[in-house]
Order: sequence, then C-alpha cells, then structure tokens
Amino acid sequence: MASIFTMLFRRSFTSKSVPEALWKLGRLNHIAIATPDLSKSASLYQNILGADISEPQHLPDHGVTTIFVNLGNTKLELLHPLGEKSPIQGFLDKNKSGGLHHICIEVDNIQNAMKEVKAKGIRCLTEEPRIGAHNKPVVFLHPKDCAGVLVELEQS
Repeated sequence: MASIFTMLFRRSFTSKSVPEALWKLGRLNHIAIATPDLSKSASLYQNILGADISEPQHLPDHGVTTIFVNLGNTKLELLHPLGEKSPIQGFLDKNKSGGLHHICIEVDNIQNAMKEVKAKGIRCLTEEPRIGAHNKPVVFLHPKDCAGVLVELEQS
C-alpha cells in the first residue's frame, strides 16, 4: 500500500505535468428531430406520451421553429422549417417523414472548443458562434467530420 507521501507526491506531480483543458465537454442538452408537421409531433409527445412541452419558438436566424419536449434528464427539440431558406426544408425533402437531425452537447467555453476542434481538423459550419434557441452561443460541427452526425455545441 502506498504511503500518504507517495500518493500526494504523485497527485501533485501529475497535476503539474498535465495542463488543464481549456474547455470541457458537458452533458447532452438535446436531440433534435426534424418534423414535417410540428403540431402533430408536439401532440404525440404531449397528448399521447404525456410529456411537458414548450411553446413554439420562431428562430428566423436559424430558419426554424422549435418546440422543446422536456424529459427531465434531457430534451427533444422538434424542428420545423421557417422561411424559404430553412436548412430543415432540405433535410425534409430527403426525409419526408422527418427524423433525427442533430445532437447538442454543452461545453463550458465555446470559443476554446471551436479553436481546438478546428485545430484537430473538424470543420465548424460558421466562423463564429450564433445565438441558439436557449439564448446561448452555439456552433454546429460538420457531420462528415463527426462520424456522420451533425453535432451542435452550446455554451453551458
């Protein structure tokens, strides 16, 4: 069994030799589902499954209308096209019934997270974070660089 001195020495040596990360990956914030019929999808979660849902929120800068389904440990985000240039419309043109669109993971420092993922060859879909549905900065990572998944990072 190691002595207290040895354990403290190892801990202090390790903490000095390994720099702290400039950002940390947090919890899953939500899973986004694109839907061709927002009212029907909201009704499924609220009236059939008994979930608590938010009021619709229009996000013109993102070209979507969202409704959040609160699940306690995370949320589902129902997405519907808003406006002619909505990126969700392109997704729905390819997936008529809708489906999984993206996952959102919290980070404690979005600027540092963007710098590091870019340095590691991951493309961000915008040069700067934009304000998302929770009024916090968000950025999307290219699905071709993320195992086919569109990943949204959100400042926690």
